Amino acid sequence: MQDPYTLLGLSRSASEKDIKSAYRKLAKELHPDHNKDNPRATERFAEVTGAYDLLSDKDKRARFDRGEIDADGNPTAPFGFGGAGGRQGGFGAGAGGGQRGFRHDGFEGPGGDGADIGDLFEGLFGGRGGAGGGFGGGSPFGSRRAPPPKGANIPYRLVVPFTDAATRAAQRVTLSDGKTIELKVPPGVENGQQVRLGGKGEAGPGGFGDAIVTIEIAPHPFFVRDGNHIRVDLPITLTEAIEGGKVKVPTVDGAVMLTIAPGTSSGRTLRLKGKGFFAKNGERGDQLVTVQIDLPAADTPQGIALRERLDGWVDERNPREKLGL
Repeated sequence: MQDPYTLLGLSRSASEKDIKSAYRKLAKELHPDHNKDNPRATERFAEVTGAYDLLSDKDKRARFDRGEIDADGNPTAPFGFGGAGGRQGGFGAGAGGGQRGFRHDGFEGPGGDGADIGDLFEGLFGGRGGAGGGFGGGSPFGSRRAPPPKGANIPYRLVVPFTDAATRAAQRVTLSDGKTIELKVPPGVENGQQVRLGGKGEAGPGGFGDAIVTIEIAPHPFFVRDGNHIRVDLPITLTEAIEGGKVKVPTVDGAVMLTIAPGTSSGRTLRLKGKGFFAKNGERGDQLVTVQIDLPAADTPQGIALRERLDGWVDERNPREKLGL
């Protein structure tokens, strides 16, 4: 197989996001379902899928970058032999220049000193003989083939209501095959976060790909997210602000009663513990309620009644004194 970076049109400094984006674009373009009359496209699809399988695996990518494996995932030949450009003579050209013999599976080569090449390769590759074990296919050194590629991943977009995202309510996702599954909203969910559903993608020679679900949190008419906390403005009457009392306040779990202390100023923030978003560690944020005193318009019956009630009442304080005014 060609260099995987070249197949995906990437540089060696490409990020994981770059790799996913490049593969998604090529897989969509080359998928066999869209190129039934183009065998070369099918071959290219398998090649880019193999390249993605290698580069999306952090360990394999690192080993490839270090030259420990080739583009097919096969170990590179040790000691400079076993492939094109390898040294002639194998073990016979060791230090000291003498012709050393070897023995493998009952065959004793020149020199006859009993050195078992199988034992050496067993130590290097962890096994000998058999399919993929390093000694099959008619060669004493064999080859390791990359596993067949899985099918393409399928992207999905899931819009989650604000309250469901906060409470982690299960969501229904309809897959491309018409089946519907339930997806539990992960703790600490963020807008644009992706969730992988293993084996829910397209079929391929090596099995099914995955479903990649991108979560979008819908905005709310009056709740606003602040990290794992939720903010909301709560309008109260002047009477409630002066005299205090209990008022109903909405939360993502349903309405609750909140105590307003006598003499509460507009802009004061009160806290409802455990009424926010779930964090990744399972703990839950709070709801922060900012009180806003709502006065009626002066020309309404409520405004006229309020003026009459306050007629003759004088407030000698200067509430702007703390601002230096």
